[in-house]
Amino acid sequence: MAATALPPLPPQFKSIQHHLRTAQELDKREPVVAYYCRLYAMQTGMKIDSKTPECRKFLSKLMDQLEAMKKQFGDNEAITQEIVGSAHVENYALKMFLYADNEDRAGQFHKNMIKSFYTASLLIDVLTVFGELTEENAQHRKYARWKAAYIHNCLKNGETPQPGPIGMEGESFDVEREEAGSSSVHSGGTTQPASSSSTYEANNIPTSNFTGIHIPPGAHAPANTPAEVPHNTGVTSNTIQPAPQNIPLVDPSLYSAQSAGDVRLTPEDFARAQKYCKYAGSALQYEDVSTAVQNLQKALKLLITGRE
Repeated sequence: MAATALPPLPPQFKSIQHHLRTAQELDKREPVVAYYCRLYAMQTGMKIDSKTPECRKFLSKLMDQLEAMKKQFGDNEAITQEIVGSAHVENYALKMFLYADNEDRAGQFHKNMIKSFYTASLLIDVLTVFGELTEENAQHRKYARWKAAYIHNCLKNGETPQPGPIGMEGESFDVEREEAGSSSVHSGGTTQPASSSSTYEANNIPTSNFTGIHIPPGAHAPANTPAEVPHNTGVTSNTIQPAPQNIPLVDPSLYSAQSAGDVRLTPEDFARAQKYCKYAGSALQYEDVSTAVQNLQKALKLLITGRE
C-alpha cells in the first residue's frame, strides 16, 4: 500500500474515520475493497469540507494514497471498471453480513460477529460510490447497523440477545470502546484519540418489525470468516459450520426460449446484461453458486427476450 501517512483526522471528518480504519484492516486481504473505502472517504470528505486548510491537507494526502493504490493495482479489473468494482464490494459486504447473520441466528454472540455486522454496514455505505443504493442494500445496512448496537448493548448489560430479526428500538454503539485493544483511531499510521462523538446512534431508526427481512440468496456462513476470528476470542473452530448452499432451479423456459425476431436490445439492455454477468463472476470468487446462477439466468433472459 501507499507509504504516504495521513495527517491527523480533522474533527469535521469524524463520520468517515471508521471507513478509513476498515480500509487499513483490509489493505492486505482485500485491497480492492480497501481502495473503494478510501474513495468513499475521499468523496464524502470533499462534500463535508474541502476548503479548511487542515481538511484540504488531509484530502490531498488521501488522494495520494488513492493514486498510489490505483497505480499498484492498475491491471485489476475491479479497479479499472466500476461495474466490476461494485460487484466485488457488494459481494464482500454480503459475505460479512451473512457470516454475522448466521452467527446471530445460531445464538453465537461475540465481538467479532458484532464487528462484522457493523463493518458490513460501512461497506454498504461505500456502495454509494457507484450510485444510489438498492432498497435491499439500504435495508441490510439499517438492519446490520442496528443489530450491532442491539447485541452490543445486550452483552454489555448482561442480557441475552434475541437471535434473528426482531422489532428494532433505538440503540447506541461506541465502536472504539468495544474493539479489542482499541483506544485510538488509526488513519494511515496516524493515531487519533477516541471520542464519544463517534458513538453510533440508532435513535433515528423508527421502531419496526424486521421478521420479514429479505436475506439474499446464498445465505450461508462462509468458510473463512471475513473479520478473521482472533485466537483469543474464545470462539472455537466448531462454532462456524458452513451450511449446504441452496442452489436455485434453472428456469426451464430458458432451455426452449428463442429470441423473437423483433427483439431489439438497447445499449442499456446490454449494459444490464453485462452487469449481471459481472455480478455472477464476482459471486463465484466467493463460491456463492446460488447468486451466480440467479444473475446468469437474469442475463440470459434479458438477452433472449429483451425483458427482465
